[in-house]
Amino acid sequence: MDPRTLLDTWLTSGTLRPASQATYRIEVTSWLDWCDTAGIDPWHITLHHIAQWAHDRYLHQVLDGRPLNGPDALAWLAQHHPDVAKSHDKRITALTGYYEAARTHGLLRQLPDLKLLRTGIDRDATPPRRLTPMERTVLFTCIGMWGPDQARHYRRDRLIAYLLLEGLRPGEIVRLDMRHLYELPDFTYEVRAPDDFENVGKKFTLEPLTVAALKAYLPSRPRPADGVHELILGQGGRPVVSRYPNMLVQQICATHPLLADRNPPVTADTIAHTGFWDTPTPA
Repeated sequence: MDPRTLLDTWLTSGTLRPASQATYRIEVTSWLDWCDTAGIDPWHITLHHIAQWAHDRYLHQVLDGRPLNGPDALAWLAQHHPDVAKSHDKRITALTGYYEAARTHGLLRQLPDLKLLRTGIDRDATPPRRLTPMERTVLFTCIGMWGPDQARHYRRDRLIAYLLLEGLRPGEIVRLDMRHLYELPDFTYEVRAPDDFENVGKKFTLEPLTVAALKAYLPSRPRPADGVHELILGQGGRPVVSRYPNMLVQQICATHPLLADRNPPVTADTIAHTGFWDTPTPA
């Protein structure tokens, strides 16, 4: 199947809303046109190719001479041009769906790690609105389906998502300390969430799903660098950056239209505000 036929098949046979279909068609067509001009095979691409497309077609003016070559450039874009960053992340969402479809049709075996090209900016400035029961159910399904085909460290990613549902904020999750993780005699786990000053703060008793995700993650946790005690580790055994939980949430939610097209969009704070279970409204 050629790339443009796949685009038609993906959009017409899926469950995307008409407005999203139209937007995604524009974004993916722009990408395929760029590939044609540059002599790039869309089935043999790297993140560098996609970054170059985004830079050439949309971002070169606002980046003011900066190359789109890593987290620093993405963070600068999010800080100085948040509206442009939101549009950029939406383009990455469109390509994510397109390449997921390509894998489903057997056109490529490994997906490019597109979450690395997201700015992670909150796409809506209003306070987070809790997920509906249906949206939360879909989120549980998306977390469960997040596996080695989506990310190398998928066990870590699942744990982050469940920790958000426990009510921990992104900044707390990236600072969780192994020394403040306690297994109790009844086989439950407690963690203490550090505050902005690294003080040991609120206690969280983890739900069974989170405990299962924790036990699955710990054997594969990267070897920490010297002096590093954070639970959640990334490249080189270093803590992940504070914006990673939000980038991850956007990538997970992009796998299902109900969450990908939600307005206001799903952010890490939305999930932390939602929680595992419904709680009664105070009288």
